[in-house]
Amino acid sequence: MSRVRQRRQRKHRHERKVTPLYDWKELPAAVRDVVHDHLGPISETVPAAAMRSSSVAVTLRRDGRPSVFLKGVRGVSAAMRWLRNEAEIAPLLGGLAPEVLFQQDVGDWLVVGFAHVDGQPAALGPESPDLPAVATAVNRIGAIEAPHLRSLADRWKTPWWPRLAARAELSGALDVRRLASWEEKAPELLTGSCLLHTDLHADQFLLGDDGGACVVDWGWPASGAPWVDPAFLVIRLVAAGHRPADAEAWARAHTRWASASPDSVTAFAACVAGLWTGKAATESLARTARDYASWRLALTA
Repeated sequence: MSRVRQRRQRKHRHERKVTPLYDWKELPAAVRDVVHDHLGPISETVPAAAMRSSSVAVTLRRDGRPSVFLKGVRGVSAAMRWLRNEAEIAPLLGGLAPEVLFQQDVGDWLVVGFAHVDGQPAALGPESPDLPAVATAVNRIGAIEAPHLRSLADRWKTPWWPRLAARAELSGALDVRRLASWEEKAPELLTGSCLLHTDLHADQFLLGDDGGACVVDWGWPASGAPWVDPAFLVIRLVAAGHRPADAEAWARAHTRWASASPDSVTAFAACVAGLWTGKAATESLARTARDYASWRLALTA
């Protein structure tokens, strides 16, 4: 399949996932006034796609001036904290992520204006021409020091598998006892001072015509070992059609994944499988994470 055809198909799939709650015209007048104060006249608004945690997500066109991508969340919530994280981490990222042009609280709203980035989500399947750009972006993230951020080890100190053990549909197909044992080891093995995105997937990489990738949606940044984001990406590669061994071989050859010990990767896989099964993923992705963790367990038998 040609790159052009791949891009067109991915764009079509991406545009069907429009989920924000508010249209631009439905925003409170005070919110729109603040945006106008920062940006001036707006000539066109284009609703964005796949913004599951935003109350509004829209591209604002301006005649003769660069477009701006606006994200907003109404109400104090986890989603508001994620958006604030995204705005506050931006200065650390340089050109790796969209520049934050403004952020402001307006009543019970938080709105953030980002420089608009033209690009298409990456394809992660086997033989994808996007994989080199993805690897470059992941390596740039891993080269940034961020010891001041909350560690991923701290976020993951509460285990999931003891709570999941009672689920009958899991207990018969998985070695829950071993998964729980490996999960306990994960926090101490994840420690480090590198910047982590912690939610890398195809839609988080926007690829431009120059072949470079911009990384978006920084709501869950953390500090940790430099191999952790590549390890997240390995599971996404498996979900995209790579065999586990091939996904790991790619990460070993092209990212800082190779700095991880086999035990660290197995503990990580067990932890992610528990987390995504418990709350943080679709069933399909959670199943992929469980299958990958089981494959890792088989390597340690």
